[in-house]
Amino acid sequence: MKKLLILFLLFNTIVFSKTITVAVAANVSYAIPKLVKEFNKQYPNIKVRVILGGSGKLTAQIKHHAPYDIFMSANMNYPDALYNDKIALNKPAIYAQGSLSYLSVKPRDFSLKMKLLEHNDIKRITIANPKTAPYGKATVEALKNANIYNKIKSKFIYAESISQTVTYTKTAADIGFIAKSALFSPQMSMYKKNINYIDVDTKLYTPIDQGIVILKNSPEVLKFYNFILSNQAKNILKKFGYIVS
Repeated sequence: MKKLLILFLLFNTIVFSKTITVAVAANVSYAIPKLVKEFNKQYPNIKVRVILGGSGKLTAQIKHHAPYDIFMSANMNYPDALYNDKIALNKPAIYAQGSLSYLSVKPRDFSLKMKLLEHNDIKRITIANPKTAPYGKATVEALKNANIYNKIKSKFIYAESISQTVTYTKTAADIGFIAKSALFSPQMSMYKKNINYIDVDTKLYTPIDQGIVILKNSPEVLKFYNFILSNQAKNILKKFGYIVS
């Protein structure tokens, strides 16, 4: 009888569990495991499959019919385009606002702020590709507004996504422009503000509104979408350095 009960419960779990696939901008890679974990506490029978990548690359995949159910972008332009092309089922909603920091594994004199980037010992600076990564575009905008872009652009190493800039900064560059959210992951706890990193002045770049859209409609998809816009999810995102309203 006990074996039959176990088999019955296992059968029900398999039959009634659903999988949704969420395309997630690379900068959210540090927060998404916690978000999924909290979502599954409420909906244990909904499995969330996460696909990480640059927002531009994910958008191209979506336009080529990639089987994604929800798209969490690093800005509003890509989900807006998907909505205007009638690929997204709803007008994009802002789920968080991102911000930039620049990081050095080696301690630096960050009191110099952007002037530090001109020093001769700063030979390689990594940024996300501004053509496809919203954080890369924001980085270029900040550097231009700081009147330093033309002086240092020859030092750039381009990463495919904002999460890849962290890897490049730790292995191949002297300084890297990263999503502030990356600094809140446990793996980055050894880096200290004003010693290893500093925030980029938010007045130097357009606020990075990050948008979410539904690509395929189902009760499970709607539950995850609503969760990401809930106060519970916003509290998690806030702990990872995002600005939420």
